[in-house]
Amino acid sequence: MQIKTAVFVKSSSEHQHAPPPALPEYAFIGRSNVGKSSLINALTGRNSLAKTSVQPGKTQLINHFLINDEWFLVDLPGYGYAKVSQTEREKWRKMIDNYLFERPNLLCTFVLVDSRIEPQKTDLEFMEKLGTNGLPFCVVFTKTDKLTKTKLASQVAAYQQKMGETWAELPQMFVTSSVDKTGCDALLSQIVEWIPTFQKP
Repeated sequence: MQIKTAVFVKSSSEHQHAPPPALPEYAFIGRSNVGKSSLINALTGRNSLAKTSVQPGKTQLINHFLINDEWFLVDLPGYGYAKVSQTEREKWRKMIDNYLFERPNLLCTFVLVDSRIEPQKTDLEFMEKLGTNGLPFCVVFTKTDKLTKTKLASQVAAYQQKMGETWAELPQMFVTSSVDKTGCDALLSQIVEWIPTFQKP
């Protein structure tokens, strides 16, 4: 897929205030500081489409970006960010869950995980919640340019083994880097493949 246009449309604090569900959309989410904004910018070829920051927790709303006038890329707040109050974390959790469970045009959620670290409880629990509720998702490994091929293969295998303990079938997985754009074409190709399956609510 060639990204011809990528336009910020709206930030919403509730899914009811998001753009009308007339187009398919794909959500991107992960623990804070996983490199989500950088990957979104790499995917779209826009250096500043999504706001990046050295300080985790920058994304605090549901952000919709219209891609090629065909589909929405949705940037969701990160989870597992400890440097906010319990009240704020709970507010974010409800906002995210309401969007994921109630958004009728959401085709898939891409769950980003840092390839450099071992499987994290927060990531596994979040994916378990998606699977238990029958919500389609894929796993996206980020920051893979920081690892050797051997180490990366080991990290991916560790995730597959860990998830295989409870999952009968593993979700699709992508290996990506926002630095050299590894995996961006494969991820976008999958998005294109799913677009025709969309049926307006």
